[in-house]
Amino acid sequence: MTEEITTRPARTRYAPSPTGSPHIGNIRTAIFAYLWARHTGGQFLLRIEDTDRKRLVEGSLENIKDSLLWLGLDWDEGPGKGGPFGPYVQSERLELFQSVAKKMVEDGTAYYCYCTPERLDAVNKAKQAAKQAPGYDRRCRTITEAEKDAALASGLTPTVRFKVPLEGVTTFRDLVVKPLTVENSTIQDAVLLKSDGYPTYHLAHIVDDHYMEITHVIRAQEWLPSAPLHVMIYNALGWTMPAFVHAPVILNPPGQKGKLSKRDNAVSVSQYQELGYLPEALLNFLVLLGWSYDDHTEFFTMQELIEKFDIRRIQPTPAKFNLDKLDWINAHYINHVLSVDDYARRCLPFLAESGVISPETAADPGDKWEFIRAACALVKDKVKILTEVPVEIDFLFKPGTDLQYPATDLIGKNDTPAAAAQVLEETITYLRQIPNETYNDREALLAGLSDISENKLHLKNRGLMLWPPRVALSGRTKSPDLMGMIITLGRDETIARLEQARQNLASLG
Repeated sequence: MTEEITTRPARTRYAPSPTGSPHIGNIRTAIFAYLWARHTGGQFLLRIEDTDRKRLVEGSLENIKDSLLWLGLDWDEGPGKGGPFGPYVQSERLELFQSVAKKMVEDGTAYYCYCTPERLDAVNKAKQAAKQAPGYDRRCRTITEAEKDAALASGLTPTVRFKVPLEGVTTFRDLVVKPLTVENSTIQDAVLLKSDGYPTYHLAHIVDDHYMEITHVIRAQEWLPSAPLHVMIYNALGWTMPAFVHAPVILNPPGQKGKLSKRDNAVSVSQYQELGYLPEALLNFLVLLGWSYDDHTEFFTMQELIEKFDIRRIQPTPAKFNLDKLDWINAHYINHVLSVDDYARRCLPFLAESGVISPETAADPGDKWEFIRAACALVKDKVKILTEVPVEIDFLFKPGTDLQYPATDLIGKNDTPAAAAQVLEETITYLRQIPNETYNDREALLAGLSDISENKLHLKNRGLMLWPPRVALSGRTKSPDLMGMIITLGRDETIARLEQARQNLASLG
């Protein structure tokens, strides 16, 4: 492949089939295509390959578009955008495919096939019985005119098959994988145009890539075995092939077999969104599945990816999907990249979904925003995904009287009910008398409680001082930072919960 082809402004495309939500293995190729187009100052196209009519799923197109936009992958040409080479939906381009197939028949590089599905099935069964490789027996390459007439008279509509050269070899070259050379005689006479007038992938993507002036085709390695056939078709049409990149397969997480595939219940992009992953984190994670800038850089902004991305650094070997690493990357973005305001606003739909706040409040928090923001901030450095936030902070949104927990939880390890009650009493007294500026100062609060622990209650460690109030405010033995809860709940609610806890301890006798 020449240097000119790999560095000039690229026209790339993402060409999914609308057969459901795009899964992450599929969308990873879109990321590579997008970044290469942006890196070279070219264009990124969205094209919908909907010629497999039996597998179409209603709503898929919108899901595809939403997934791309959520990840920040905006397209220059395609559905909703238009462009000079439209339409960008293959079912709207049937006349073009049919005319190309007809021209190939006229040129002798393709032929009409009149075989019925029943005959094709019988041929394969006979080959299987003879322990031969399945596939078409090329009967219609030599069919007589009388046989053609009889087939047409029966009402049969022929398909169009590619006439593979029976001698010689074909070599396919890729920018990533090693050259692949095959004996032409081993390649099947693939169907180019089905009897319903719709093209197969083998014809449609070549025609569209040619007429849309695509310079680089980035697709999954599952298409690599078909690549020599595509070379032959390009040669038969007399067209120049674009540069090809076959991206590595993404393997399932440990314990699951094979490559990641939506047919094997792999999680889709939209499901990751629903699980509370950030688009920046998922994109960052996916781009590192099969590509690297160096041996140590883990985090990239979109602009950095655009500047540094080079398709020649895509790896040919399979990439392993590691959910723990995705969680780690997502936590990094939550903890170190997002501002508190941005993070809290992203939490709103998840808080509404879990019932912590109402949908109306999520849409317009109004005067509740400061409380919601403070509550979310309490666990910003602890959560890995946004769906964890409601679970961690829902107690802050409930009346203290709704907290249900055993009174024994208020007693720390190696402590007594009486000692825990004394801690609560001293904490209540302290919080009632301090001024507002101290109450709202985390360090001042901690210093005050530590002084009580050390100099008034003479506790062996500060944990014995902090444990009963933490449980009292949260109803849990595991909770966010105590000072943060005291400040967020406010003086009145905090003291009310501490008083309720003291009463709970009294019930122990």
